[in-house]
Amino acid sequence: MSDAVSASTGSVRVCGIAPGGRSSAADAVRAVTGSRRNGRPFVSLRNLDIRRVRRTGSRRRVGGIVLIDAPGEPGLSRVAVTAGKEVGGAVERNRAKRRLREAVALAPIRSGRDYVLIAAPGVVEAPFEELTTWVRLAVDVEDDR
Repeated sequence: MSDAVSASTGSVRVCGIAPGGRSSAADAVRAVTGSRRNGRPFVSLRNLDIRRVRRTGSRRRVGGIVLIDAPGEPGLSRVAVTAGKEVGGAVERNRAKRRLREAVALAPIRSGRDYVLIAAPGVVEAPFEELTTWVRLAVDVEDDR
């Protein structure tokens, strides 16, 4: 298929890097920050950054969550959500992570910070309002520093 419109399918080729253009994970993240992906005010944190945040960040426990935060890229809020096997089987861990992602979307997280949220066993059973309160309290403690 050429770059022009295909006569047989009516489609246009849109994939690929523009001539002289760059492609990197950082560029992709910057492209996402212009709009809220999935309605969330944050971007997912990747493995190397998760390790950095866990190693150097400040840690606090509120209710059934542990929040670790560290300085990140200016202008970005990046979040990782984890749930270990003590939370339960795969279904419970995935449910806990989904609930925490939604709670973080409602919390006033700051740009330029990287956050790692770790679910404790009570996250799956806790009422959602209580879960959002835990996240807001953990973020508020971080804002007071």
